Amino acid sequence: MSKNTRDVADVAADPAVSATGKTAVLYRMALPNHLCPSGQKARWLLDRHGYGVDDRLFRERTEVDAFKEAHDVSTTPQVWIEGERVGGYDALREALTDYDPKAKTYKPVLYLFAVAAATALALSIGFLGAITWQTLGWFISVSMILLGMQKLRDIESFTTMFLNYDLLARKWVPYAYVYPWVETGAGILMTGMLLTPLAAPAALFIATVGAISVFKAVYIDKRELKCACVGGGSNVPLGFVSLTENLMMIGMAIVMLARIAI
Repeated sequence: MSKNTRDVADVAADPAVSATGKTAVLYRMALPNHLCPSGQKARWLLDRHGYGVDDRLFRERTEVDAFKEAHDVSTTPQVWIEGERVGGYDALREALTDYDPKAKTYKPVLYLFAVAAATALALSIGFLGAITWQTLGWFISVSMILLGMQKLRDIESFTTMFLNYDLLARKWVPYAYVYPWVETGAGILMTGMLLTPLAAPAALFIATVGAISVFKAVYIDKRELKCACVGGGSNVPLGFVSLTENLMMIGMAIVMLARIAI
């Protein structure tokens, strides 16, 4: 235990008195059967931003309950900075960083595409010994797998967002549940270059419907919606990224169909 960490006995003391200058007061749980992860992250974030932390640990559940009652809060950890209560970890993160839980961001899909690109490069160099046109094909198919898995992770949230704009799903709700399975399955088959007469038309169909739906919602109807491309609950705006996803699938499907027709 570091010198500025201590067990909490008196929960009635005013933490604002100690939270002055670059000293922050942090209350968090360190029970015998539970070390609060948000409390650990709050401690790390305060350390990273140069605060000396008056780190106060709860060792008993009764201490936690008494603290919540005394300070009229519903959760721990709780942080005080410069004489004011900031709140829990999320509130601290907002106060000390540029984090905004409501802000639109492309980060989730950019990270996903970066992983897909790295995987495609690894497959190309490992199996072909060079970067070829197949690298692009693997990038698209691996992206399909990863995007499909994100949707399947919480299919109810995905379908709720998807029904906001997909033209076919709005006419036939089960399509919203089928879509991520088709995307994932087609991506797997395309990666292995298997059952192309099945995989390519399936990808072409869902991508064409998707591209038309996104284009209508964003560029014709001018609607500002969140994209369901990386599953439900994301703050990725519907628009260029989702349209690009669908156009990539269309392009790959057409190329694969053309190859088997030759």
